[in-house]
Amino acid sequence: MNKEREKEQQRVDFIQDVLDKKMKQLHGNMGGLKEGIIELRKNFWEDVTVNLDEPDDVIETFTSIKQQAELLAERERTHGHSNTQLKQIDKLKKSPYFGRIDFHEDGERETDRTYIGVASLMDENDEEFLIYDWRAPISSLYYDYSPGRAIYKTPSGMIEGTMELKRQFIIKEGQLKSMFDTGVTIGDSLLQEVLGGNANTQMKSIVSTIQREQNDIIRNERSKFLIVQGVAGSGKTSAALQRVAYLLYRYRNTLSADNIMLFSPNPLFNSYVATVLPELGEDNMEQTTYQQYLLTRLGGRFDIEDPFSQLEYTLTAINEPGYDSRMKAIQYKSSIGFKTLIDEYINDLSEQGLIFKNITFRDRTILSAQDISNIFYSQEKSISIPNRLKLTMEQIIRELAREEKVERLKDWVIEEAELLDKADYLKVFRQVQTEQENVEDVFGDTERELQLMAKAIVSKHFTPIKRAVKRFGFLNVPALYRQLFKLKGSFKQPDGWDAICSDTIDRLNSNYMTYEDATPYLYLQDQLEGRKSNTLIRHLFIDEAQDYSSFQLEYLRQLFPNSKMTILGDINQAIYAHTNNAPTLLEAEMDHTERIVLKKSYRSTKQIVEFTKGLVSGGEMIEPFNREGKKPVLMHVDNTHSLHINIEACVKGLKENGHETIAIICKTLEESLHAYAILGKMLHIRHMDKNANSYNKGVVILPVYLAKGIEYDAVIIYNASKEQYNRENERKLFYTACTRAMHELYLFYMDEKTPFIDEISEETYIMEKM
Repeated sequence: MNKEREKEQQRVDFIQDVLDKKMKQLHGNMGGLKEGIIELRKNFWEDVTVNLDEPDDVIETFTSIKQQAELLAERERTHGHSNTQLKQIDKLKKSPYFGRIDFHEDGERETDRTYIGVASLMDENDEEFLIYDWRAPISSLYYDYSPGRAIYKTPSGMIEGTMELKRQFIIKEGQLKSMFDTGVTIGDSLLQEVLGGNANTQMKSIVSTIQREQNDIIRNERSKFLIVQGVAGSGKTSAALQRVAYLLYRYRNTLSADNIMLFSPNPLFNSYVATVLPELGEDNMEQTTYQQYLLTRLGGRFDIEDPFSQLEYTLTAINEPGYDSRMKAIQYKSSIGFKTLIDEYINDLSEQGLIFKNITFRDRTILSAQDISNIFYSQEKSISIPNRLKLTMEQIIRELAREEKVERLKDWVIEEAELLDKADYLKVFRQVQTEQENVEDVFGDTERELQLMAKAIVSKHFTPIKRAVKRFGFLNVPALYRQLFKLKGSFKQPDGWDAICSDTIDRLNSNYMTYEDATPYLYLQDQLEGRKSNTLIRHLFIDEAQDYSSFQLEYLRQLFPNSKMTILGDINQAIYAHTNNAPTLLEAEMDHTERIVLKKSYRSTKQIVEFTKGLVSGGEMIEPFNREGKKPVLMHVDNTHSLHINIEACVKGLKENGHETIAIICKTLEESLHAYAILGKMLHIRHMDKNANSYNKGVVILPVYLAKGIEYDAVIIYNASKEQYNRENERKLFYTACTRAMHELYLFYMDEKTPFIDEISEETYIMEKM
């Protein structure tokens, strides 16, 4: 093996030499390109022939400018491409590859030796691949097979043969640190190396440790809807991001990062995953949250509740009046049943009941709501509501045009013309100029001057009205949504419907929209005005999908009709009220759907997984990765003073043990603020709320819902007492908090511990009394 290792190091050295030569060549080329670009920019107009005397001269001038601009753009593109290659070479110099497979294709005389890395590399003559990109078809052998018979798919068909060797490497800074031959899964030694370190403040690429089941997610090209149910720490988000990189590689001629979108749980998570794609040499896709989308559509019209505020309410307001009614409202408004009710309501509105707004100008009603209603309902009923609204809009625009002509003759127009300041006067003058063939005579005729001035002034005032009309601003959608809760129709009503209606109307009258109302409201608006679908997005990724309601899924399918969806989550981390006793996205029944289940957890040590899997139903199916560590420690304290003293000591001990990211996780924002007020005076600590958008090393204190999707070296559960975690709908919240820990988990409690712990084996944790 020592001779083999020596040969492999010689090859690493050879690759380093090739990379050095390519880097030197690129630097030389880029130097010349940069000088050429600077020179082109400097002398751009000197090299362009400008002559505007005759029509032919204008065409020649335009052609000259176009040619010069294209030459400059081409030089800049070439420079940018070379710069990208340099960055890629720099990454390869540190760790050129991580795997090797020797594959003997059936019918061939020789065995092909293939090295696999984060990017491809060809020899100095660009004739032979020295390293294959991990996304290349042949690279799938590395992830899917052990030595023996193997097959892989190429654009021209299936290739069969025998894998004679599968070898893994750990190479750092151009030096071969270790190598080992392995079977089908990526060897434990390599995983131990990767997983045993500290948590990073940004998610890293996992291309060297992709497991077979993760590779199924990454290379899936068949499914319209790919649903991934993965246990906490199973690498589902990492696999999804590698999937994005794979799709951009596989369809590089027809797909770009602009065609892909990720819906993530919060802005903090967006920051956490932002470096994965650039690390793989790809542009980042658009990343947003569902709440950010709601604010884009509804911001300014309502004060909109976010999902975290809704969750805080469900956790803390249990004894407040109206709590039971609100919980029923959340359940019902998130369901397909409520969508069906809205569909029935829209069908009725086709016959009668649409509410419109008066169109006024200078305190005078031009068209009343009733006038507009008469226009709308005079249209043929077989025409859809959106198309009838469009026809209504066009008739309103014609009516406004007539009103404009009437207004030009009124005294207020002349008065406004006389009061125009110089800037406005010149602006109107320029508008007037565009209507006169002979510019010099514009102000030669006083009567004509006043006519044109009046036209410009009135047009200026009517423009925003017409703009609003073209956006269907004459339709009163808020009133229509309120009306939905005033109807006493024949539809099936849920328990407590009258209270739900009363509470909803009161909030809407106060211009406050709850989170559970936002999606139904937009659905109603889009069905009436016409769907605002996004046809640019071809691949939509939804992370933490267990937190989306079935209504929200249907709405997203409507928004992105041409898009394939990758839906990722963990049913055991469904912490929002609308998921209680209701199917989640992960359980949705849809055509053209494929499901992949990830059962193995890689984030936490075996001891932490054995503890946490006992907290949830079906936890016995969770498989821990064989990485040893300390058992979770359950610590009983007598009072809050003792609690804070012991947490301080615990944090200091964890830092001494080399842990760089430590999270003190609380149940709610209120609890985290209370804890921070005290611990912030004892420790160097940072509090994180829903506005946090970056994840840094150190000690943080935060509510559990903000920690979703993120991992920490060590986690401290601030208060694991029965007082805090005892209701069944808090079980998954507690499980989510505990599964954030990679290496160490500490749970503090006063009085009685949470009954969830009573259900798991005492052998899985250590009990201490402080």
